[in-house]
Amino acid sequence: MGERKDARDEQFQSFVIGRWPRLMRTAFLLTGEQHAAEDLVQTTLEKVFVAWRKVGAADDPEAYVRRVMINAHARRHRRRLKEFLAPKDDSGLVREVPDAGDRIAQADDRSALLKALAQLPPRQREAVVLRYWEDLTETQAARAMGCSAGTVKSNAAKGIAKLRAIPGLADMVTQGGRNR
Repeated sequence: MGERKDARDEQFQSFVIGRWPRLMRTAFLLTGEQHAAEDLVQTTLEKVFVAWRKVGAADDPEAYVRRVMINAHARRHRRRLKEFLAPKDDSGLVREVPDAGDRIAQADDRSALLKALAQLPPRQREAVVLRYWEDLTETQAARAMGCSAGTVKSNAAKGIAKLRAIPGLADMVTQGGRNR
């Protein structure tokens, strides 16, 4: 029994270490604030750890964890906690290092994009983040959000349209966006 628990703990630890940067990026894009993102990831990992036997045996543990994160974020939003995508003083924050293939993260003016993203309603923001930052298919995003693929498609399209309407962002959105 102890050996199986140790192996499960090691498997969970390996999962967290390997996915930490991506989890933090997704949480930051959902919450808009470094500390809130850290709290969201911590809450998510607490829930996942308790159910790790089930999660680790799943076909796609990362999708399971992403769903837990989206649900935790939605619960927080329902409680009407205020979110800020552009902190007033971000001088003490550690800067995210963009993935090599992440065109939007490499844009010169990410602050404009983050401010624009903050203006989107939560479901549109979730759809845009999952589809275009996490590069999920509509089906994968629908599973993560707990809705239909059509709802994801609609929310993502509305969110991208709002981003495209902001002067200066159209080029960034067009480079990062894809039709699926």
